[in-house]
Amino acid sequence: MFLENVFPPVPSELIMPLAGYLATRGDMNILFVVFAGTIGSLLGTLPWYYLGKRLGHDGVRKLASRHGRWLTMHPSDIDAASEKFKRHGKTSVLLGRLIPTVRTLISVPAGVANMPMGEFLLFSAIGTFVWTTAFAMAGYLLGQAYEVVADYVDPVSTAVLVGLISLYVYRVVTFKEERT
Repeated sequence: MFLENVFPPVPSELIMPLAGYLATRGDMNILFVVFAGTIGSLLGTLPWYYLGKRLGHDGVRKLASRHGRWLTMHPSDIDAASEKFKRHGKTSVLLGRLIPTVRTLISVPAGVANMPMGEFLLFSAIGTFVWTTAFAMAGYLLGQAYEVVADYVDPVSTAVLVGLISLYVYRVVTFKEERT
């Protein structure tokens, strides 16, 4: 779970149901699975939070200016995101934890906005606990049917990953520099 937040392509959507399934078999305790998933994920948010805090608004804006094509964002996107985060920071962190990829990246604007660490961890923990519990319980409740479902989910997961990579490549190729 730590790696999923540090390196977004690691799919927690597959890890947590598998851990829940292993709890069904008695290989793990379901409460430990949820606890470990939540703690691991929270630890993984910290490098991104501190990156945002260290770079600050101007630093992240400069990064977008230099590497916008690869980040697929303009400096004006950073400005707009910062304004939205000022108004909806707590909610953004809480709900952002429920959305793949966003759950990793939402830590950067939290750091940029100097959201207090306790507040950041609290709202991150609540959101993370919700999705960690949901995915672990899905695997747990599927029980022995998990293996059957996995036969269908694995190709779909591969297709989703290929789709996300294709979307990223498309955005990089069609990226237009911002006019100043």
